[in-house]
Amino acid sequence: MLCDAQLLARHFLANQPWFTALDACQQAALAQRVEVIQASKGQTVLKAGEPVQGWYAVLGGLVKLQTEAADGRRSAFIGVPDGEWFGEGSVLKSELRRYAVVALRDSWLMCLPRDVFTELQQGNLRFNQYLVQHLNMRLGQAMTLIEASRIRAPEHRVALYLSRLFWRSTRRLYLTQEELGTLVGLSRQTVNRVLRQLAERGIVSSDLGRVAILDDAALGRYLEETASA
Repeated sequence: MLCDAQLLARHFLANQPWFTALDACQQAALAQRVEVIQASKGQTVLKAGEPVQGWYAVLGGLVKLQTEAADGRRSAFIGVPDGEWFGEGSVLKSELRRYAVVALRDSWLMCLPRDVFTELQQGNLRFNQYLVQHLNMRLGQAMTLIEASRIRAPEHRVALYLSRLFWRSTRRLYLTQEELGTLVGLSRQTVNRVLRQLAERGIVSSDLGRVAILDDAALGRYLEETASA
């Protein structure tokens, strides 16, 4: 399995625009430095309050970034699917990790070590262009989530978490209702009710608990409609 994960890591890097801009020697040296981590469903892969070792990517599976309040209540504020990076803010600020990373299903992560990240960030234009684009995407997600959690109806919040704002690379999400409820912060029953509404409109389909987006334009109209509800 480790060999398979290492192949996943090499394939993932080969599809990063900043990585392909490096020369062959730089690519080989960087690929030797990355670390692959296996996580079982429900496992806390990275704990809050620990030093940040690097920049992480999800090679396979799904993880959530989760905070815990003083009273023990937990709040998941974003899910990260395979093919995406997370944790860049903590690396840039050299702070302890403010959130825990929990696997929602069996997952593989890759860590780009902090010193490699810093070297690229300080001297590689293509890497910085990619990083700025990624940070801008995360900022947009954060601002939208803040607004939705404060003033939006459950219908809007569920639809928002199905939108391209959070799932850019696929429209077949392979999310269970339980996983979606965990990310949105709503009960499975509420999520199921909203999904039935969306299915009746032909916006999504749900097969064995896996959600597929059938009509992005209709999903956008539904978001506009529920935003003003």
